[in-house]
Amino acid sequence: MKIIAYEVREDEREHFDRFAKEYGTELVLTEQVPTPENAFLVSGCDGVTILGQGKIGSILLDEYKRLGIRCLSTRTIGYDHIDITHAKKIGLPVCNAFYDPNGVAEYSVMLMLLCLRHYKAALWRAQVNDYSLQGLYGRELRNLTVGILGTGRIGTQAAKILSGFGCRILGFDHHIGKASEWLTYTDLDTLYQESDIITIHLSLNDQTRHMINSNSIARMKDNVILINCARGTLMDTDALIAGIEQKKIGGLGLDCFEHEEGIYHLDRRDDIISNRSMAYLRQFPNVVMTQHMAFYTDAAVSNMVRCGIGGICSVITTGTYQTLL
Repeated sequence: MKIIAYEVREDEREHFDRFAKEYGTELVLTEQVPTPENAFLVSGCDGVTILGQGKIGSILLDEYKRLGIRCLSTRTIGYDHIDITHAKKIGLPVCNAFYDPNGVAEYSVMLMLLCLRHYKAALWRAQVNDYSLQGLYGRELRNLTVGILGTGRIGTQAAKILSGFGCRILGFDHHIGKASEWLTYTDLDTLYQESDIITIHLSLNDQTRHMINSNSIARMKDNVILINCARGTLMDTDALIAGIEQKKIGGLGLDCFEHEEGIYHLDRRDDIISNRSMAYLRQFPNVVMTQHMAFYTDAAVSNMVRCGIGGICSVITTGTYQTLL
């Protein structure tokens, strides 16, 4: 079996070598982002594995199918960069990756603490030998209510970690509402009205796109802290900016950002980045933004590569896997 891997990072290469031997596959590795222009690279391959920088639309899917691709895998949990509906229409199986939720859950809690203790502003001051305390008055997590939007594996793990801080934890999920030892399920309005911190762990779809908007922010507590380590488009950027300016939002911890494609995971130091909203949001002292790296641990990267190869092998050889179709 021959598999081509797009968007290969240096940290993935040792894992590709290891799992290629384990699964007995021949690999073609490229750093290129998948596009219709480089679709010819898949010729002679049985499967394609990708990350999330490229948009896999109908034109590219049709070309992969024409060139004999039998399965497409994404080495990510999210799959909103793939036209799943069209893939199903043309009979091209698609599968995604699964990895332990600990890394993202821990990172989310870290962002909460950074926002609560005004670490960004403190760090800026230290760079110019300003060690004053005014404006750095923090809050303790144990005295607050944390709302978790989306209580799948990552949201549940975040609740488990947060329980050790002694804070009150509320949860909301469109599909889950069972009892939990880590949190109390409630309706969305209650979560908005009573949470001091809200962390988002939802998948991106038509129902959740821009779920955090001007209307939902207006229903939240004053000085609320919002955390997003899921997908940038879950939040309306203009609404976030307005919330910060109006001092409705007390802090933002963002590991992902709307329209981050072509920016995050790339070295753009010498470039002019044409994303005014991103530049404007980053300059606020109570906004912490990182480059979509909550997932980025040794264990997660290894498992993402394993799923990328193993998912394709399983679909082609046995017809079974946790596919998205």
